[in-house]
Amino acid sequence: MAPRTRRPQRRTEALSRERIVEAAVELLDAAGEGGLTFRALTERLATGPGAIYWHVANKDELLDAATDAVIAAALSLAPAERAKPAEPAESAGSSGPAGPAGPTEPAGPTEPAEPPDSPQDKIRAVAFGLFDAIEDHPWLPTQLALQLSRSPWGSVTPRIFESIGRQVRALGVPEGHWFTATSALVHYILGAAGQNAANTASARAFPPDVDRAEFLDAASKAWEELDPDDYPFIRAVAAEMREHDDREQFLAGIDLVLTGITALHLPGERGSTPPPAP
Repeated sequence: MAPRTRRPQRRTEALSRERIVEAAVELLDAAGEGGLTFRALTERLATGPGAIYWHVANKDELLDAATDAVIAAALSLAPAERAKPAEPAESAGSSGPAGPAGPTEPAGPTEPAEPPDSPQDKIRAVAFGLFDAIEDHPWLPTQLALQLSRSPWGSVTPRIFESIGRQVRALGVPEGHWFTATSALVHYILGAAGQNAANTASARAFPPDVDRAEFLDAASKAWEELDPDDYPFIRAVAAEMREHDDREQFLAGIDLVLTGITALHLPGERGSTPPPAP
């Protein structure tokens, strides 16, 4: 009788909710949301659907759990590890037009004015953790948008807001402005990272002999040839679009938002920002 009582216990350990979610993430990474079916999941786990339904009620719950697992992992990395510049990425740009993937120059280390491990530094680390997670999991931006709009009381939205909001509070921002300042950072981070991931996904459809540099060079030349009366700004920044680095551009955006937050809300910074022109 002893082996019979131990067998179900071993099966429960082997087919835990964590293992099911891990397999779901693998399927999502390989084939997107359309590839995540309970049939594909049972085949990957070599089990029956009943065993999976014991842990997860339906596909929506499974998608929520997969999103939560990826975000929890991204936010649990050590800040110093997250803030390191990445290896050259196959990406078309965090806010520029989509382009074919190809090697880019790695972003150089930033030298912020504040001391290491400051609230600003921790916000950058969280931002890069989310940036990399979204880059690695192309299905994630859609699920994050759904989480923020459909179920802000679920586990994902509070995780993200808490990780950034604590640092906004540590900056000394008055309590009445915590939500607005944190929301501005969250929306920039998820929006810019999501656009970067979309550019990368779009780049995969280009022929393998077309690399990122060639695509951006062609796009830049097209911008330079636009009518100077209708597009003076686009023509002026065309060269920067050609040469931009995705992660440097992403970090520059974070620093712009942080500069605005500190200039508006920190007592010592208010006098340093000139008033707007009348």
